[in-house]
This record gives sequence, C-alpha cells and structure tokens, in this order.
Amino acid sequence: MMEMAQLLADGFAVALQPLNVGLVVLGVVLGLFIGAMPGLGSVNGVAILLPMTFLVPPTGAMIFLAAIYYGAMYGGAISSIMLGIPGASTAVATTFDGRPLAMQGKADQALVAAAVASFVGGTISVVLFTGFAPPLAAVALAFGSPEEFALMMLAFATFVGLSGDDIPKTLFSIFIGLALSAVGLDIVSGEPRLIFFDIPGFFHGINFLVLAIGIYGIGEILWTLETSKGDVQISQATVNVQRLIASFRKLKDSIKEIVLGSFLGYFVGILPAAGATPGSLMAYGVAKTMSKNPESFGKGNLSGVAAPESANNAASTGSMLPMLTLGIPGSPTTAILLGGMVIWGLEPGPMLFVEQKEFVWGLIASLYVANVFALLVNVAFIPAFIWVLRMPFAILAPMIFILCVVGGYAPTQDMHDVWLMLLFGVVGYLLRKLDYPMAPAVLAIVLGPLAEASMRQSLLIAHGSPAIFFTRPIAGSIMVVAIILLLLPLLKRVHRAWKGAPA
Repeated sequence: MMEMAQLLADGFAVALQPLNVGLVVLGVVLGLFIGAMPGLGSVNGVAILLPMTFLVPPTGAMIFLAAIYYGAMYGGAISSIMLGIPGASTAVATTFDGRPLAMQGKADQALVAAAVASFVGGTISVVLFTGFAPPLAAVALAFGSPEEFALMMLAFATFVGLSGDDIPKTLFSIFIGLALSAVGLDIVSGEPRLIFFDIPGFFHGINFLVLAIGIYGIGEILWTLETSKGDVQISQATVNVQRLIASFRKLKDSIKEIVLGSFLGYFVGILPAAGATPGSLMAYGVAKTMSKNPESFGKGNLSGVAAPESANNAASTGSMLPMLTLGIPGSPTTAILLGGMVIWGLEPGPMLFVEQKEFVWGLIASLYVANVFALLVNVAFIPAFIWVLRMPFAILAPMIFILCVVGGYAPTQDMHDVWLMLLFGVVGYLLRKLDYPMAPAVLAIVLGPLAEASMRQSLLIAHGSPAIFFTRPIAGSIMVVAIILLLLPLLKRVHRAWKGAPA
C-alpha cells in the first residue's frame, strides 16, 4: 500500500509539471467541444489530434490524448441536453431525460447533474484503477465471446424497462433496430445482406449516428413545429449562482444512482470491446428500476441524466485498463490510444507497469487532474450553454438542422447517409406520434453488431450448440439475470392480475 502511495505521489509530480498541466487543460477544453459536436465524438477527436502529440514527450502526449477523451465524455452530454442530439452512442441515454429537463427550463440542473455525475464516475473509476489494476485485468481476460454475448443480452434486457409497460412496442422497436444493424456485409461470409434496392450506400451498413441524429435531431424539429402550431416558445432557461447552488443540492437525491452507475460503468468498461454505451444504458435501466417514481423517467428525471453520465465516464477510464495491462483496447478510442503508444515505442502489457513506471503513474495521476479540470471547465461554461436555449426557434432550428447534416455526413462522408438521416427524421417523428419508444431502436443498432459478432464466434467455438452461453460460469450467471429481467414485466403483470382478481 505504501509503495502504491509513493508511486502515485511520483505520478502527481509528473502530472503537475507545467507542460503536462497545460496539456491537460487544453485537452479537456478541446474534448469538451469535440464531444458536444454531433458526429465528432472522442474517437474522431483523438484520431484528428494524434499527429499534434509528436511535438511533446510520450508521457505528455498520452496525458493530452487522455484529457481529450475525458473532456469528450463530459461534452457528449451538452448537445444531448441542449439540442436533443446525441453526439455519440455513449450520450444517447442522457438524451432521454436531459432534453425534457431543458425544455422545462431546467437545463442548468441537467448540466450540473451531468458534470457532477461525470466527476464522481471519473473519480471512483480512477481510484479503482489505481488500487486494483492487476486483479481487474485478470477479470477482463476471463471474458470471452460467450460472456460478451451474455453481457449484450443483459443490456437488451434493460430495454424492456425503458418504455413502461408497453412491452410489444418496445420489442417492435428493438427488432427494427436489430434488423437495421444487420444491413451491410455479413461478418463471417462477407455476403451482402439487406441491401435495399441494390443502393451501393447500404454496403457500409447504417451508421449509428445517422439513425440517432435523424430520430432525435430532425424528428425533434418536426415534432416541435407541429406541437407549437407556429408559435414556438423555446424554454427561457436562466442561470445564476443561486440556481447553480440549488442544482448541486438537488443532486443529493441521486447519489445512490450516481455511485451505482460509476461501479457498473467501470466494470463494463474494463471488458474488451464492450465500451461505455452498454454501461450507460444499463445504468439508466437500473436507475429506473430502483426509482420510487419510475414513470417520471423519460419526462425529466434528474437521476435519468446522472446515472448514465456517471457510467459512461467511469467506463472511459475502465477501458484504459485492458489497454495498459493486456494490450487489448476496451473501446474504439483506446484502440487509437494504443496505436499512439506503439508509435512512441511503448509496449503495452503487464511489463509496462514495471519498465515504464513514470509513464504509467504519470498517466494515472493526470486522470485525477483532468477530472477536476473537466468539472471546473464544464460548470464555468454552463451560462454559455444556457444562452443557446435563449435563441429564437427561427434561428435555433436551422442551426440544429445544419449540425444534424454535418453530423450525418462526417463519419462516412457519403451523401447517402444524409438522405438516410432525413428519412429517419420523418420516421422518428411518426414513431413519436404513434407513441412508440425510440430509445430501444437506437440502442439496438449500436449493440446489434457487437451481439451478433460475439454470438457467432461463440457458436463456432461450440460447433453450433447454444449451451455454451449457460455452461460457462460467468456467461451462465449473466444470462440467467438477463432472462429474469426480461420476464420481470410479465411476472409483475401476472402478480397485479392475481391481486386484483376477486376472492
């Protein structure tokens, strides 16, 4: 323990060098705006800014990129809350309650909840990282494709709780999302599938952001125009010191969800290839299940913002653990960070903690520093973010539309995706009119490819036998929990019917 404390103190001596502190602040600010821009996100931000890091030593370079990653995870909540457009898959769950809060004039509460929950999630995950890196790396190594599929099933099981008691509509939404996630080339045979009307643009599949931005961005504009009947009143959100202090106080009711989301996000984050999206979704589902007032979720519940935000920030730190200890990236962003480490001549793996102590502990200490600066920068910019909501809708709507088009075009730079996004916007508007939940469809298209890949790998290993998902201890335990969660609404309904039946 004393040795670890000494190593961490040495790490802080590296992280608090003027150059490294400057890189942390710059990385956090850049990350915040990269995360807030739909279509960019941490993956593109880190990839674009990677060449800049060759101007500084490897430790400073890694600190800078990790700070961008951290800032981007914070920033993802901004566009979700202010504009209703998730900038990345990790911020989708934040949109469910963040946007309704903003429309009720409580954007400052949502932004404070997101910032504080992100800070708590980041801090808990860095403490876990510092104290339990080797044993947690062993846990991550125990996860093969059957365990990954079981985890995806657990994530899908939480979808059922996202839309109240209307299970058929939820399942319909999930199946539509899964069907869309299968568009493109088969992952095993390479054969084209679901290439509608032989349009070449479908060969690269349907990008998650195209669906999410279409449904939430374009669909939101159409819905607002219809419901306002020409007299659009944008929420006149205000912010001052008293309101900010009150927002901090309100968070005490969500402490349980924040802490649970932090642990859940971290443990999902350390699993190779899982990433922060399943973690944030599960945290939202668990927060709703635990709530005394679950029907308020989706209508502006502060815990619905705090839980996924704590989870996705914890997962961003968790995903660095398999990268450093095993050389296995835990997310797309850490895959780019891993590439950077190899370029700088640093070999990830167990020996990194022995041979490159200054680098490893300097990076860990910088995460503490980045977390503090990200919170300060985020809270300081809240008045600027609130100002966006005060714009007349005649100015705001075209700005949102342009951001949607840029966000839809940026990932693949294909006009096909822009037209597809506009189509999904109309579909999202119609789904909302018919009272279908949109969240399960969006999240199914994110998790669908991960679930399919792990399922098919598992079945190849087991020569086609699905028993592999139940005979392995970890996978079997997770699958049982997932099945119980899926059956829970049915059991509740049977219980209510039995209670209400005459004696």
